[in-house]
Amino acid sequence: MAWVEKDRSDHLVPTPLLCINFVILADVQFFPVHIPRQLISLYTMAQNPNMTHLKISELVVLPPLWIRCDGSDPEHTYWLGAEPLKAGNKITGISFHTVKCDGPTADKTCFVNLEELKTAHKVKHHSSIVTTKGFAQYELISAAAMDDTTLGCESNISVDITWHTVDKILQAPPLCSAAMLNIMMESGDPRSPVYPLYRELQFLLALAEGLKTGVTEWPEPLETQPAFELVQEFLLGNCCLGFANATSIKSDTAAVDSSIKSIFSERGDLDFVEQLWCKMKSVCSYQELVECLTLVIKFLEHGEIQPWIHQGSSSLLSKLIQQSYHGKVEAVSLSGITPIQMLLEIGLDKMKKDYVSFFIGQELTTLIYLDYFVSTSVDLQEQVHRVQKLHHMLEIMVSCTVLLQFKHENLFPLTQTCLKYYKENPLNEKQVFQLPIRPALVKKFYQNDHPEMWKVDITSGHGQKEVKTTWQVSAKPPVEHMPSNNIGLFCDSTVNGSSEERMYFVAMAECSQVHFT
Repeated sequence: MAWVEKDRSDHLVPTPLLCINFVILADVQFFPVHIPRQLISLYTMAQNPNMTHLKISELVVLPPLWIRCDGSDPEHTYWLGAEPLKAGNKITGISFHTVKCDGPTADKTCFVNLEELKTAHKVKHHSSIVTTKGFAQYELISAAAMDDTTLGCESNISVDITWHTVDKILQAPPLCSAAMLNIMMESGDPRSPVYPLYRELQFLLALAEGLKTGVTEWPEPLETQPAFELVQEFLLGNCCLGFANATSIKSDTAAVDSSIKSIFSERGDLDFVEQLWCKMKSVCSYQELVECLTLVIKFLEHGEIQPWIHQGSSSLLSKLIQQSYHGKVEAVSLSGITPIQMLLEIGLDKMKKDYVSFFIGQELTTLIYLDYFVSTSVDLQEQVHRVQKLHHMLEIMVSCTVLLQFKHENLFPLTQTCLKYYKENPLNEKQVFQLPIRPALVKKFYQNDHPEMWKVDITSGHGQKEVKTTWQVSAKPPVEHMPSNNIGLFCDSTVNGSSEERMYFVAMAECSQVHFT
């Protein structure tokens, strides 16, 4: 029976339905160990059917009880717990749990020997046969990050590895283990290969916010040359071309980092409106925006340009361009929110195609599965929100490709996981996406690294009579109310000939049972 689980904060936490913190006088939330022992003794007596002298007319099965301890005893006890053992509605006994913690320390000579741990378990529980299960967690960011291409401060890529039959304490996971990759990715790191696209998205978000509130926070321009001059040069160039064809304007858009050119490259089919967006994303005021749009409409009205655009575009500017093919352009009042909405529409169209081009070009999904994210049947605010989701997925795929050298066989199922999540949930950059992998895929990133956590479970018995001993080391405190000085640091002093040793907290969890019948 599992008595503790590891939450995402790496704390050992009780799994029972009820976890009681007693508050006495000055909001004390943990106690010297003798007080929890007394409370657990009373808890046990209250459910023991053999305690007839207590004259309890009807025994009630109480919820599991967990009490925090202050760790001041010689064994540094931080949790005591008890939970009833049942056969149907009948109480048959009580299972008792103890969590002891110490550290941090870098001295591995103080770590327990696995054979001694197994022997102690056998003696305590009168078991002749025990099974062992290992768990190791490694952080992959520091090992995989390359030069100046690293992740944001809130980003995290780790791997959880489990295996059966542990040979020794701190054993490296065998390649036949089961592994789960955990990915939490924050967008917007300036060192990210897709940061230029992220800045485009930020400008799009500023326009969307301005459309909603009436106040636009104009970001710092992406180009040194004024947007009006860029637009003017662009229009004059199209005058010379006549009917403008799709053109690659790589020199005019942010360069993509060379390390990911193979998977994320500039599209070569940017139409007139998309190229215009690339010039106008440097607009730094409402007045400049109006001037740029006024100039574009003037060129259309006079028939000086006949630009080519993609089919299916629903933006107002695209409609004006289509009208210009017939020599008549509808009058548009460039006042109020109209200019902002026009620019937002063309930016949305362009960025949607960027993301679609990546995911389909890499054969990670099909247009059918992307339809939700690029649909124009919802309002502009919702369209922007869905484009944010696409960008977050792009950040995840590019990071896994660049940092972990993932291939299509791994990126494809990860993409499906992200698509499914974001069809059902709002944008959440704290979400941890998981992917089952083979340890060999990431072994080179952790094989010479210190684990963030390593533990062994020693188990004997079956069903309700199953008992477990857990021994664990972790870079973070295993219980939340334990003092946490020097978390995750490396020791500068020499220990066993090594000049750099990871500081670890050591925890041990044990259980025992008392049967009433």
